[in-house]
Amino acid sequence: MNKQRSLIKSIPEKIFDSLNILVLLSFSFMCVFPFYYVFIYSISDPQRAFAVTFLPVGFTWVNYQTIFKLPGILHSAFISVARTVVGSTITVLTCALFGYILTKEQLPCRKLIYRSLIATMYVSAGLIPFFLTMQIYGLNNTFWIYIIPSAISAFNVVLMKTFFEQLPAGIEESARIDGAGYLTIFTKIILPLSGPIIATIYVFAAVGQWNSYFDNYIFVTDDNLRTLQYTLFLYLRRAEMMTRDLDILRTLAQRPTAQTVRMAITMIVTLPVLFVYPFAQRYFIKGIMIGAIKG
Repeated sequence: MNKQRSLIKSIPEKIFDSLNILVLLSFSFMCVFPFYYVFIYSISDPQRAFAVTFLPVGFTWVNYQTIFKLPGILHSAFISVARTVVGSTITVLTCALFGYILTKEQLPCRKLIYRSLIATMYVSAGLIPFFLTMQIYGLNNTFWIYIIPSAISAFNVVLMKTFFEQLPAGIEESARIDGAGYLTIFTKIILPLSGPIIATIYVFAAVGQWNSYFDNYIFVTDDNLRTLQYTLFLYLRRAEMMTRDLDILRTLAQRPTAQTVRMAITMIVTLPVLFVYPFAQRYFIKGIMIGAIKG
């Protein structure tokens, strides 16, 4: 009798587990398939790519060859990589230092400074005052226009400050008894203990820098400072003309269409981000959870 009851009880559980697995697999498929579709479309024969379903049609690399042979593309990629590495590093260091300073009660007007920082998350002067400010500082049409405006992020500072407040106070007190100053404590103790939140902020900053093109569009007119995103954006807008008029395509047997070029561009700008997230995932999750304990 007990066996029959246990068998009857296990059937709903199995049904529930099966439905759970089915729903999760369906959700995973919906998340992965769009990216997979873009990839197989980008490696399909441009003239037959419209028939793509689950497998590429007429495998070819012609779409990627077209993009990588476009003038200035490698230099633009270098600019994007440089702004991502330099900008993300400076953002992490400045936000960490600012967040650390805000944890010190000895800081004059600490609450006022912190509240003013929070206010910037809700209030903005607008694009025109920002443009004029950058012009006054002489940052327009320079590489530093990509770096300095994003060096401080209120959201990142709040995450850093919250994380630092979770660290044991006794560690810093011991260092101060031994004669260490604030800067020494910050560089020798605080930063080494802050790996999770630093990785989190670095991922935030790197993705933002890599994907940004609007600042290039607004503040930079020098072609030597074009980012990869903005260069691809320009080619994307001229995709129809590009497939007809570029001399580079005359040597190719298959002419890319505007749609296949779009798909290839999507893959190029997305892959670096996809490679970064798996390596930083464990730090990313841990940093977010610790930083969310208290506000």
